[in-house]
Amino acid sequence: MRRAWLSCAALVLVAAIFSCAPRVRRPGEEARLALEPATFADLPGWNEDPMAPALDAFRRSCARMAALPAGALLGGAGFAGTAGDWSTACAAAQKVPAGNDAAARGFFETWFLPLSAHAEGGEGGDGLFTGYYEPFLEGSRTKSERYHVPLYGRPPDLVSVDLGVFREDLKGRRIAGRVEDGKLVPYANREAIEQGALAGRDLELVWVDDPIDAFFLQIQGSGRVRLAEGGEMRVGYAGENGHPYFAIGRELVKREALRKEEVSMQSIRRWLEEHPQEAPSVLATNASYVFFQKIEGEGPLGAEGVPITPGRSLAVDRKHWPLGVPLWLDTAAPAAQESAPDRPLRRLVIAQDTGGAIRGPIRGDVFWGAGDEAAAIAGRMKHPGKLWVLLPKEVAERAAR
Repeated sequence: MRRAWLSCAALVLVAAIFSCAPRVRRPGEEARLALEPATFADLPGWNEDPMAPALDAFRRSCARMAALPAGALLGGAGFAGTAGDWSTACAAAQKVPAGNDAAARGFFETWFLPLSAHAEGGEGGDGLFTGYYEPFLEGSRTKSERYHVPLYGRPPDLVSVDLGVFREDLKGRRIAGRVEDGKLVPYANREAIEQGALAGRDLELVWVDDPIDAFFLQIQGSGRVRLAEGGEMRVGYAGENGHPYFAIGRELVKREALRKEEVSMQSIRRWLEEHPQEAPSVLATNASYVFFQKIEGEGPLGAEGVPITPGRSLAVDRKHWPLGVPLWLDTAAPAAQESAPDRPLRRLVIAQDTGGAIRGPIRGDVFWGAGDEAAAIAGRMKHPGKLWVLLPKEVAERAAR
């Protein structure tokens, strides 16, 4: 992901905004992540998971950690230690035979200890787990009557701010905007952008044929565009306008267009397609807007900057979780066919991505891959569940104190 840097004036402004107010816990404020010692016997289904794909995903995260200074903190709530604390386990991971599930399980049992995760100060109970996928769109490099919906690249005047630099309790939180007269001001929202706020700036990466497809591409964060000229273009997240994400399913429930229990990606899409006159106003309630970049080579890329793995990469809230850590997930997932029952989902996943709707300590979004089956599962996944984190033994012992 590209970085944008603030002018000195904007840095002073942001520092002033976020350094003066005292920390006050408000009613309904987001819960904190709490960790407690556990054993591998506590992890439901641990011995049944074919674990080699998770180890492959973990190796990719190890390569990212290896590029960091040894003393660099891994982020999240700070419990995962430094990049150097993971170097020995990561080196050992490279020696495990590829495709050997038993050896992969033995590796994690040898080098890690599990800790159970729960939300402290929240309402208790399970967390929430959803899914996402890599969609296919139809498009062209040239605007035409059919291909008229732009996918924009990141505007050069968009400034992203890591608030954790300014205040410890804001780690993992970011805002974005643009600098105007030495001040950081909000960027154009979805409605303004779709009405032409970025037109004429040569920011269009590609043109697609369906505004609903373009909207859901932004929700997923990456996808592939089949080009009318031949071939395809893979696009991935390059930034967002800084406005809060709002789930349009909530708006449809408010309008009594859908009942809460029937909200899914599929039901939302059907409603939008059946109500083309009302659809733009519904889409505009989500002021957040995502910008893309062309991805060369393997993908899609997660927030960690490594290719994500179907069924093994999890998007998390970076306020609570550092990227790259292994997590044991105990939840359920829909079957690809709507008429089939849900199935247990108990497996090792790696925290390798983030998402605008992923907020809270026990909250995750499972990446299901590309294609119709992945879309069918991801679009209907909305299940309670639990998490455990696996940490290198010395790190786990410190975190559990």
